[in-house]
Amino acid sequence: MKIALLGYGKMGKAIEEIALNRGHSVVFKTNEASMEKDVSKADVAIDFSTPETAVDNIKKCFAVNVPVVVGTTGWYERFSEVCRLCELGGHSLFHATNFSVGVNIFFEVNKKLAKLMDTQADYEIEMTEIHHTQKLDSPSGTAITLAEGIVGELDRKSKWSEEAQGQDSILIHAKREGEVPGTHIIDYENEIDKIEIKHEAKGRIGFATGAVVAAEWLQDKHGVYTMKDLLKL
Repeated sequence: MKIALLGYGKMGKAIEEIALNRGHSVVFKTNEASMEKDVSKADVAIDFSTPETAVDNIKKCFAVNVPVVVGTTGWYERFSEVCRLCELGGHSLFHATNFSVGVNIFFEVNKKLAKLMDTQADYEIEMTEIHHTQKLDSPSGTAITLAEGIVGELDRKSKWSEEAQGQDSILIHAKREGEVPGTHIIDYENEIDKIEIKHEAKGRIGFATGAVVAAEWLQDKHGVYTMKDLLKL
């Protein structure tokens, strides 16, 4: 499989290493918004660029009918637009806020716990996410997915925020420090006790491997897919 890497920072380099180890080749890599003529050399593109360039990169992949796997977050306000273009053009898009298998299992555990806590109104909920200082979006896409998973199962919460906004809001503490690849903690606490679930990434290898596996899985498919489809969750 020939891969174009759109975004060649730390994640792009980790993806390249994994891809080469799995017998694939990288035919194009860039930190800039890519040109169609370059992407067209690839069987699939993997985008870990920036929130500002992700949508343009996706459109350029669609323009040359190259499937695209997107791990960039912070662009989801244009998600409906991108999905519409994908469906109308018969293109292929795989998107995820996190490609780690463990994190995607954590998403499901999070929703299950929220459902169990729906009747326990005296427990307040807060979330903490910690990432490296180079991470551009805040809160992380993973934290937003977790928060939306809670909102979907817990009647007393309808939104999330990085600032306290009332009883119907989940407070997210976003911290940026050192070289932390990613930690997410969810606390349910009342005067009696505290329940905590946590996922801590040990490095980027889980994210990079998941992105390459997603690119392999996307071959010969059309439409919009997520890790739920890949993992059959």
